[in-house]
Amino acid sequence: MGHREDLLAGAKQCLVDKGFVRTTARDIVKASGTNLASIGYHYGSKDALLTQAFIELIQEWGEGFQGGLGGQGGSLERFRAVWDGVLSQQEKAGPIWSASLEVALSGDRLPDLRSMLAASQVEGRKGMIAMFTGRPEEELTERDVRTLGTFYQALLNGLMIQWLFDPESAATPEEFTEGMRQAAQALTRPQGEPDAAAE
Repeated sequence: MGHREDLLAGAKQCLVDKGFVRTTARDIVKASGTNLASIGYHYGSKDALLTQAFIELIQEWGEGFQGGLGGQGGSLERFRAVWDGVLSQQEKAGPIWSASLEVALSGDRLPDLRSMLAASQVEGRKGMIAMFTGRPEEELTERDVRTLGTFYQALLNGLMIQWLFDPESAATPEEFTEGMRQAAQALTRPQGEPDAAAE
């Protein structure tokens, strides 16, 4: 591997071990066996390198379970299969999600990093839609990304926070899927029809 690849590998390891906030440029250099000048030459800044490392970690995490997704796109079976995959990778994903929360809660202390990560969210939302629905990313419209993509992303972020906070009380894939079924049923019930669950 060249310095560019070594830096990326070192940055990924630092994110998992220390997160965004505590990782310094010297940490990355030590983990990668490169030098400080290489960061600027290949990535422009430490924040840009960490952002790229974070994006690749998320992609690798998603690829770890996407191949075996069951159920037709858009079905409850596919919905359940995605969450089974997400939570099967929880041990690996935990440090990644902790790192992203660091940035989200950093306020104005990491403005460049926040901006870079925010810009990468569109691709993440496209990937979420593709996983849940089976639709190719290249066919998705901006409206799809702004509606369905943000919806799925909100579900993912919410479930991951539950697991980071207290895995014992967090929803299982079965419970999460049943909650979605009930919510969808209530949303599509004709106006004025009583809620069968409440009877």
